[in-house]
Amino acid sequence: MAELLAGEALFVAPGPSGVAIRDRLKGLTPQDVMVLQLVGDHLGSLASRDLKVRCTAGLKHDTGQWADRKRALTGESSSRWAGSITKATHDQWALARRNQLAHIRSLEAGIATITHRLSLPVGEKGSKKAPGGYRDAEEWFAKTRRLRLLQDRLRHEQADHWVGLVRVVRGGKRLLRTRHNLDAAELTPAEWRDRWRAERRFLQADGESGKRYGNETIRITSEGEVSIKLPARLAYLANTGHGRYVLTAKLSFTHRGDRWRDRISTNRAVAYRIHEDVQRGHWYVTASWTLSPVKTVPLASVRAGGLIGVDTNADHLAAWRLDHHGNPVGNPRRFDYDLSGTAAHRDAQIRHALIRLLRWAQRRNLAIAIENLDFQAETTREKHGRRKRFRKLISGVPVSRLRGRLVGMAAELGVTIVAVDPAYTSKWGVQHWQRPLTTTRRRVSRHEAAAVAIGRRALGHPIRRRTAPPPHDRSDRAGHRTVQAAPVTPARKEPRPRSPGPRTRSAPPGHGANAGNQDAQHRSERPAEHAHPVLSP
Repeated sequence: MAELLAGEALFVAPGPSGVAIRDRLKGLTPQDVMVLQLVGDHLGSLASRDLKVRCTAGLKHDTGQWADRKRALTGESSSRWAGSITKATHDQWALARRNQLAHIRSLEAGIATITHRLSLPVGEKGSKKAPGGYRDAEEWFAKTRRLRLLQDRLRHEQADHWVGLVRVVRGGKRLLRTRHNLDAAELTPAEWRDRWRAERRFLQADGESGKRYGNETIRITSEGEVSIKLPARLAYLANTGHGRYVLTAKLSFTHRGDRWRDRISTNRAVAYRIHEDVQRGHWYVTASWTLSPVKTVPLASVRAGGLIGVDTNADHLAAWRLDHHGNPVGNPRRFDYDLSGTAAHRDAQIRHALIRLLRWAQRRNLAIAIENLDFQAETTREKHGRRKRFRKLISGVPVSRLRGRLVGMAAELGVTIVAVDPAYTSKWGVQHWQRPLTTTRRRVSRHEAAAVAIGRRALGHPIRRRTAPPPHDRSDRAGHRTVQAAPVTPARKEPRPRSPGPRTRSAPPGHGANAGNQDAQHRSERPAEHAHPVLSP
């Protein structure tokens, strides 16, 4: 999926790079389940062995070793199964490598923050850009010990990174640690073992363009017939020709099924993954394929009819519609979600909130402006210290999950997403927009005011507002302008040009030519516009 993080202050987010759909295998017989388990366990053992070889090679791995790994797996499976296993192994090693680098960056940031705060006197207050010293001597001493701990961890991680050593757990480290806390997880050893075996099975095959139905290893016809190419060791289980096993269950993808049928009818590549949900006792098939890049809509076209500004929070999305001038239209909207419970429940809550937001934008044919958030460096305790409540708040915001879901779902509905710089949107929204938009019948929250600030920044308008002009009984009548000229505006400090037309006052022509010149005003230590004659004694 395309990410919103692109290193730009304001840009139109590109569409997703791939599609994945899932459907359940209904009506499996005990024979089908046994075959799927045997094939998955056998290929999973080969994948574990190949992963060990890849991690041992480290940075010395090359294409020749890749070919040797594939050749070693082909004899016990097939060339296509071996290709899928080696590719999945390489992707898993590369992901662990990226995570290791991110961990090193996090350790370096924590060490830099602690070192800076330790160098300051105890109790010294910080600024907006840099934290101050620690509260007392006890905390200062505890942080010196933590500094040594982080430095030791950093040395070990850097040493592993330099030689290309990574640590990967097939099946997941979280599930592995659950084995030592079965009572807290409310699992028996047998139940945990079933989940562990299910997670370590390997039943996925990459697509192949030009082959029948886009995949020769796991083939699914347009009628829903699922057949699997059995490994060489399990070829005796085949119930049809060419060493294939046809499942009794039929498959029909309801969501995006037309697109899937269009691809397999033209023999375009489709990748499949078969996996078991042990808790429900169901088997599923996930089909995925890549999409060609779509040209994004120009930013000027997106701004033409206005847009919807959205502020992301830990429990809801605050949205407000703005016209092309940057003025809020109508009332704000709130889309709530509950992130407590299981991961499936949290993911469903995010989908439900996003679909309501996207449907609202689709009905009005408007784009959505959202902050380009990234809280990876904001959740550390080294930056926010004892502010545990604030750290928990920003940790609860589903940044990455919401970002990926929003881009994919918006592309399906034809809604454009504009990512903006999140700097000062909440602060300036409260300062300049919360009170003016609050009425006797409408109470505006700080999050809704931030949504207005986000929308104005996406439209190219300034967020900050100057104070209202003085009443008309002042000398200059209308007073100052409510929108200040930008610093790059030419001649922004010079006087405004005089309006042409007949002069009705008694002042002679050219009398106000120097009205904008500070040196020409009657002020202290300034020369006057009209010098008074000097009277002789």
